[in-house]
Amino acid sequence: MNILITGGAGFLGQQLIRALLDRGHLDGGAGSQPIQRIVCFDQVEGAIVDPRVRNVAGSISDAATVDGLVDSSTQVVVHLAAVVSGTAEADFDLGMRVNLDGARHLLQACRAAGHRPRVLFSSSIAVFGGDLPAVVTDATTPTPQGSYGIQKLIGELLVQDFHRKGFIDGRAVRVPTVVVRPGLPNGAASGFASGIIREPLAGIECALPVDPSTEMWVASPRAVVRMFLRAIELPESAWGWHRVVNLPGLVASMHDELAALRKVGGQAAVDLVRQQPDPKVIALVRTWAARFETRRAIGMGFVADASFDDIVQAYVEDNPDAVRLRA
Repeated sequence: MNILITGGAGFLGQQLIRALLDRGHLDGGAGSQPIQRIVCFDQVEGAIVDPRVRNVAGSISDAATVDGLVDSSTQVVVHLAAVVSGTAEADFDLGMRVNLDGARHLLQACRAAGHRPRVLFSSSIAVFGGDLPAVVTDATTPTPQGSYGIQKLIGELLVQDFHRKGFIDGRAVRVPTVVVRPGLPNGAASGFASGIIREPLAGIECALPVDPSTEMWVASPRAVVRMFLRAIELPESAWGWHRVVNLPGLVASMHDELAALRKVGGQAAVDLVRQQPDPKVIALVRTWAARFETRRAIGMGFVADASFDDIVQAYVEDNPDAVRLRA
């Protein structure tokens, strides 16, 4: 089993690679097969050193580079490479090059390979926005209100069409807001949802740019990686004609997040979070969907986190060196 992961040096990519290496095998459609090679592609080389991992640095927006990533032995492709929401909104051209052109280059490379590889496209709940129902269902029409969401929706449609034409075995998952993201803050407009947990637990002050009553649809890195694996291994027939699914998650308000923070880091951690309204962030977040009914995904075997407390506990367990304050 040979696998390509774009955006593999990112935190989700690295966690997915570790999970694959730990398992050592993957169901690629012809029964369980041992993993022989994982190509980790990103702007910089990934940090995982393993004889089964080949780290490749380059630009997803360069067609010639992407063409060289997929060959006749590539059985599974996971496309994670993207610039995040805030960055795509601030730099339209960059978002188009990476999020749209990069996806198109990769799909064309898979088509040219000629053997119909299995392709998982990581999309986002940012494809939903604007005047939405109280609960988004599998039948809700995507109406993105930002460049990132629009670029992701176009990527989904390309996956759908490349699958329809028989070029790939395509599937796409709409990922909830991932909380808690380890490491340094990034350009995601939703970054505060991780920041108000991550920074206080490290003893660092941080800002909450939205009202504490603000709700978001969230999932932990652990749950997302687990659902990526499920999406890869599901038989093609399980997806039916519609190759996109909304992944399960949890509804969490910022009040809920602060309550979970208090349980782990005590009041000292909560006191490091200061209210600092940001009109631009507030305006964007108001267009996002916060409540989903994910009956189709649950029927396909995708499983969300049990609670937000579990999400924070998982972060503490996975990143012990980043936690300085404990209750």
